[in-house]
Amino acid sequence: MISWRKHYKQTLIAIGLLLSTSASIYGQDGDPKNGEKLFKANCTACHALDKQVIGPPLKGVVERVKTEGGVDRDWLHKWIKDNKALRASGDKYANEIFEKYNKTEMLQFPNLTEKDIDDILAFTTNPPAPEPAADPKKDAATDAATAAPANNTTTSVVIISLIAIAGLLVWILIKLRQLVKLGQSEDLAGLNETRVKSFSEIYAKYHYIGKAALGILALLAAYGVWNWIMWIGVYKGYKPEQPIYFSHKIHAGEQKIDCQLCHSSAKYGKVSEIPSMNVCMNCHRTISEYNAEHYMEPGKDKAFYDGEIKKIYAATGWDPEKQQYTGKTQPVEWTRIHNMPDFVYFNHSQHVVAGEQAIINSFNKKNPNNKIDVVCKACHGKIDTMNVVQMANDFTMGWCIECHRTTEVDMNNGYNKEYFKNLHDKLKKQYPQDGGKITVDAIGGLECGKCHY
Repeated sequence: MISWRKHYKQTLIAIGLLLSTSASIYGQDGDPKNGEKLFKANCTACHALDKQVIGPPLKGVVERVKTEGGVDRDWLHKWIKDNKALRASGDKYANEIFEKYNKTEMLQFPNLTEKDIDDILAFTTNPPAPEPAADPKKDAATDAATAAPANNTTTSVVIISLIAIAGLLVWILIKLRQLVKLGQSEDLAGLNETRVKSFSEIYAKYHYIGKAALGILALLAAYGVWNWIMWIGVYKGYKPEQPIYFSHKIHAGEQKIDCQLCHSSAKYGKVSEIPSMNVCMNCHRTISEYNAEHYMEPGKDKAFYDGEIKKIYAATGWDPEKQQYTGKTQPVEWTRIHNMPDFVYFNHSQHVVAGEQAIINSFNKKNPNNKIDVVCKACHGKIDTMNVVQMANDFTMGWCIECHRTTEVDMNNGYNKEYFKNLHDKLKKQYPQDGGKITVDAIGGLECGKCHY
């Protein structure tokens, strides 16, 4: 009995020591899953696990700094929290790293707790295996294979039934024709001999009706030609393929990138220029692969998007391995989508700045179920939902005039409000019958010289 109690006590002590040791090890090593979230939120702008971006690859960084610099995890904590202060203290290894990576200063993360840093380091040491993603192609193929026999059977039955019905109708018509001929009297047979059998005889007999029909056909033909001429140069729905695939839905929709970040001249210039490839590199210098697994377009996969990013690097002469420009560029020949004729004057800044709120209010009033929040969408459609950009409107003169007749002037526009004050006061006196409602046509929006040279 005493021996059993003695062993029981020793067993409890051993279990306690094991649990406490496990807890301390876990607390020291951190949580890789939480570390993955923190890594994506704080580190991916400059680092990847398995390759150099701006900074070095971080997989196995704990062992690497221990081998290279003879430092431990505490040193990494200090480096991550405030590497600048660590270098200023004269730390040899910290300054060596700074020199090695072209004196690129790493961001400071004083907001990260000790546990957060342990979690990040645990992720770099032992990253959790990615969850297997569902293969939409495989699922679609399986569904198609399952549904194929039923669909094929149904189609065959329908076709056979239609052929049988058509054959039956032909047989009935033949029999009716035979019955009519058998029942024809001698008088009807004689009448058939006197029937008009040529077009000239028919026209001579019914020439008034013929001339009226020809007149109507001529009018219809003239209308058709006129309508065809009026729609020359109208390319609504036009969406050409571009040399580098760029999805506005991913960038403006999923990532919420403002239109004017790329099309910066739209607000202060006549045209909304195509952004240079340097604008793309502001982000894609550090984003070298597509990692938004939550959004994949039908028929496209990660390899496709990664390939398009590589085209950006080829165009700008960027070497992602060495993290430097080679100087060998390849100009991109974009296909223009929106292009006004040479005799039309359109100023983007006038609409984006002076008319922004007025255009948005007018559009939302006319389209309560399809509202917009950015003035660009009034003309270009909901760009943030388009994978491939297309012309969303007609862009005809009639379309522009209709907009000028229905869009109210924003009298409270904060942009140069004092500059327009006298004009607004004059218009309010000039159009009192409309209760202060003044549309663009009242300020010269229908004058020919406003849009045509």
